[in-house]
Amino acid sequence: MVMAVLFGLAMDYEVFMVSRIREAHVHGAAPPEAVLAGSRHASHVVTAAALILFAVFESFIPGGNTMLKPIAFALAVGVCIDAFLVRMTLVPAVLALVGRADWWLPKWLDRLLPDLDIEGNSSRRIGRKTARTVTARPRPSRSARPRASPHAGCLEP
Repeated sequence: MVMAVLFGLAMDYEVFMVSRIREAHVHGAAPPEAVLAGSRHASHVVTAAALILFAVFESFIPGGNTMLKPIAFALAVGVCIDAFLVRMTLVPAVLALVGRADWWLPKWLDRLLPDLDIEGNSSRRIGRKTARTVTARPRPSRSARPRASPHAGCLEP
């Protein structure tokens, strides 16, 4: 049970850290700078979450029953080790060492997987392209504009 809970919490920490690092990399930062930027921004969230969970699990140790005390202690220690040692130290270090290969994906797998654009980068690129290609036209005068029908948008029987 302890491992299941710790695994679930570890994935949350992993998502916070790595998604922020990936976002920095997608926006043009080199891998070491992306790791620094992502760690700098996500470490506050991971630290706060880990300290809150540590306090919750630790609160069960003094007053809990004998069955609950070892589980609470294991969860409190596990959260600290996972958040501070693994997620905020080892994972960024490995990402910095591996470099650009962190985000490499084989072409055959890239074709099979859907393109999930969570940050909205493709819409920003499309918006920039259309902003460059669309020319401003002068607006027609008030008298030249067509009037809206009072029945516009109504369904006829």
